[in-house]
Amino acid sequence: MNRARNRFATALLAAAGLASEGALGAQRDGGNAGDAAIDGGKRPIVVAQNAVGGASGSAGRTRDEPEAPNSRDALFGETPDGDYTAPRVSGFYEFTLAYTYADPKHWSRAVSRLAVDARGTVSDAKWKLGARFDFDPVYMGSDFYLSDVKRNQRADAIWRENYLDFAAGDWDFRIGAQNIVWGDVVGLFVADVVSAKDLRDFLLPSFDVIRIPQWAARAEYTAGDAHVELVWIPVPAFDDVGKPGSDFYPYPLPSPTPEGIAAAFADPDRPARTIENSSYGVRGSALVDGWDFSAFYYRGFSTSPTFYRVGGASPTQPYEFQPRYDRVWQLGGTFNKDLGTAVLHGEAVYTHGQNFATLNASAPEGVVGRSTLDWAASLDIPFTEVEGRVNLQVFQRYYFDGGDQDVAIKGGDFGVSAFVSAKVASTFEPQLLWIQGINGGGSLVRPRLNWYPARNTTVAVGLDIFMGATNGFLGRYNNRDRAYGEVRYTF
Repeated sequence: MNRARNRFATALLAAAGLASEGALGAQRDGGNAGDAAIDGGKRPIVVAQNAVGGASGSAGRTRDEPEAPNSRDALFGETPDGDYTAPRVSGFYEFTLAYTYADPKHWSRAVSRLAVDARGTVSDAKWKLGARFDFDPVYMGSDFYLSDVKRNQRADAIWRENYLDFAAGDWDFRIGAQNIVWGDVVGLFVADVVSAKDLRDFLLPSFDVIRIPQWAARAEYTAGDAHVELVWIPVPAFDDVGKPGSDFYPYPLPSPTPEGIAAAFADPDRPARTIENSSYGVRGSALVDGWDFSAFYYRGFSTSPTFYRVGGASPTQPYEFQPRYDRVWQLGGTFNKDLGTAVLHGEAVYTHGQNFATLNASAPEGVVGRSTLDWAASLDIPFTEVEGRVNLQVFQRYYFDGGDQDVAIKGGDFGVSAFVSAKVASTFEPQLLWIQGINGGGSLVRPRLNWYPARNTTVAVGLDIFMGATNGFLGRYNNRDRAYGEVRYTF
């Protein structure tokens, strides 16, 4: 009985966490240049960015002054390569090998990823089909991970964007699985409230691996420098957080995780697929005196789960913790401004209806309700003598209705980050990303070296170093430090 109580106490501590991972997106590259340079998938803004994140980044370039979209591709934030009349196939192959050198040491990744996209035209419409296939032999034979973890991560088939584009009068429409990007700040998921994410490797991979497209209907209208977007998601997708016992499960479980502790975490309880549970939103943007502003309203379910305390199945396990998805509404906005020698970004989101897990044993179902305000501001400064840039950011989550005293996983009073990348030769590019929570939250340091030996090919080595207390957003992974190597070929 004492052993059972100890297992339950450990699970209780682990289950008290932050409901939303989205406010801090610790991207490997400090942000994918292609995503960061687009205002919510619409009008290009002035930005000069270097290739960041190796194969996932874009070549260094400087864009011209902002213009209103003059094609359906520009409207949806795409730059077509070649003629769509004939079907075209593109994609990438990526191999990532990772070794967790923090105690306990173990091989944690040997994943091969193959992503394939096909696109073309039919009548006056454009179509895109995409899928990704992952295979990782580490999870085939390793004795380090539990059986559920190995089944979840050894092989996977994942849809990418699959949609049809067409026009009707002055409106453009996209129907199908798609990435809907409303955020502008580099490397952070603040205003990017619509997209679901694959978090089985936390926020370490590139954007094109993390994002899970939503099956949605999207309508866009542009008049001069003003733009309106309407989104309806009949069956929303949710974050994939993996299984208890995986390296980056949202809560600080022991490593390796005993089966008795993992058993205290139930499978997610996803909302029923009904019209009442659909998600919808509206976003407007405008270019005013060189400032690119946007505002949006979104009503739906949080893509990240909150762990609720529910009744257990036996006297030795009186409680379980079940991931559930809170119905929320969100109001937010973004801005961008070219300052000549730098680009200023900012965004903020107010969220109402979100619950957070707590260690307060008297809290009903083990959660507390808190409205939050997330905000971030960044300055992107390109180098003038070499290909590269510096990105500086400050961000914060403010809790209303009682503050964060009862919220177990802490993000700190606020956070700062710095990212620097520069090509020291034509084929070598060192990078460093440092994210630091102030007065809590922990930190993440990511040194990385990219090598470009051939066209469309990137070879990289790097470290992911987590520091801080185990109740911090980043510090909870302080025994997950790893070294990794990566090869990516884009076609």
